[in-house]
Amino acid sequence: MTVIDPPETARGRGDALSARGLTKTFGQTEALRSIDLDVEAGEVVAVMGPSGSGKSTLLHTLAGVVTPDSGSVSLGDVVLSELPEDERARLRLTEFGFVFQFGQLLPDLTALDNVTLPLLLTGFSRRRARRQASAWLERLGVEASRDQVPRDLSGGQAQRVAIARALVTGPRVVFADEPTGSLDSLAAENVMATLTDLAHDTGASIVVVTHDPRTAAHADREIVVRDGRISTGLPAWGARATPAGGATATSAWSTEAPR
Repeated sequence: MTVIDPPETARGRGDALSARGLTKTFGQTEALRSIDLDVEAGEVVAVMGPSGSGKSTLLHTLAGVVTPDSGSVSLGDVVLSELPEDERARLRLTEFGFVFQFGQLLPDLTALDNVTLPLLLTGFSRRRARRQASAWLERLGVEASRDQVPRDLSGGQAQRVAIARALVTGPRVVFADEPTGSLDSLAAENVMATLTDLAHDTGASIVVVTHDPRTAAHADREIVVRDGRISTGLPAWGARATPAGGATATSAWSTEAPR
């Protein structure tokens, strides 16, 4: 039986990610114009919009990578802009997970070592980190590829490894930037189904930027960003009937084999 240790960050999942009055200007371009947004625990939110609309800037600002000119982003009672950069970096390592279009796995590390690395950086022993990483690779169906480097993985396999890396620390929020953009339609469907199922299982929230309506259809809610503003916030097509916020901290982590 494979065991996933319940990480410290599995606690307190009732807290939502909240943004208030976000503005950001690059030169003469207003990328964000007074945006308000709440993301509940276990909720999957798809952010759509044309190129240059501000959706990627919104994602990076919510993640604390970009500092807004005004407004605030809070994770529970923690206001990101009030933290020094080293503490924001620590928060991104432990409370946030990231999945990118091309995975961005470290090319010289095996799949197992890519997933192990975030745990080592948070202070896990190597033995415990490898056990935890192996459990997540197994849960995502890529345990057989644990000793392969990224160039030997298919696109779908690489994204599943990237998802394992994003979730292994037990983050509250996962930010996914075009996570299916480099995949064929079947692999994209499988990756999004896996990612959203795990979000609902663990209570992690997901904010996913996408151009693809089929990807957005996996979300509980879809918002459209145009000219730096949120123009809609309707339930996504194909959204699940059960509210994502129903996930709780007690159901998020199990000492049984990952499923």
